[in-house]
Amino acid sequence: MTSYIFQPAPAPFLPIAGKRDVFPVRRIFCVGQNYAQHAVEMGAKPGAASGIPVFFMKPADSLTHDGDTILYPPETNSLHHEVELVVALHSGGMNIAEDDALDHVFGYTVGLDLTRRDLQKQAKDGGKPWDLSKGFDCAAPCGLLIPASTLQQNPPAGAIQLSVNGELRQDGQLGDMIWPVPRLIALLSRFITLGAGDILMTGTPEGVGPLERGDKVDAHINGIGDLSVTVK
Repeated sequence: MTSYIFQPAPAPFLPIAGKRDVFPVRRIFCVGQNYAQHAVEMGAKPGAASGIPVFFMKPADSLTHDGDTILYPPETNSLHHEVELVVALHSGGMNIAEDDALDHVFGYTVGLDLTRRDLQKQAKDGGKPWDLSKGFDCAAPCGLLIPASTLQQNPPAGAIQLSVNGELRQDGQLGDMIWPVPRLIALLSRFITLGAGDILMTGTPEGVGPLERGDKVDAHINGIGDLSVTVK
């Protein structure tokens, strides 16, 4: 029998609407520039739907929940908000067919891909990996997980929005994704074997911007719910 030299940390989790059970999070995958106008505001050319998006990861323990206080991360002067639809998988595999991708989806929630934008720019300009710009403490706030079986439309459609201190900053439509949810799952599974507990942050619409200490952030996705955090 395996004996650990110290007690392993408990698994990060997402609370599930209407259930006492929680969803254990295994890995956090993300996709960059999945909305054309966000790509433009970042100084990039929007990708073609027939191509491969940029995938990256955040540590699972960077997950935080609705109502939490987010610590402003060190070594940055430019913390940016990015509101995103988050997809949670209850099963997976390799080379998943796009037509079968939604069979692996347990549910959806609203999340924030918090980014140290200055560190990301430095890394990009130097041709270096930008892991530290995306992976840090409290980098992935997520709301209540809504089971796909309870939704009238899967994947969900409608507005995705974010406000800071009551001011609307991001106001997009899920239907504007360059790579929709089934295609993202299928494409990612070509590179890595997906599994139960994996979540995928699906990109952000235009309007990203800086956060300051003391800011209250409110995110919303129609039919999915809300997420509120405060920056300390």
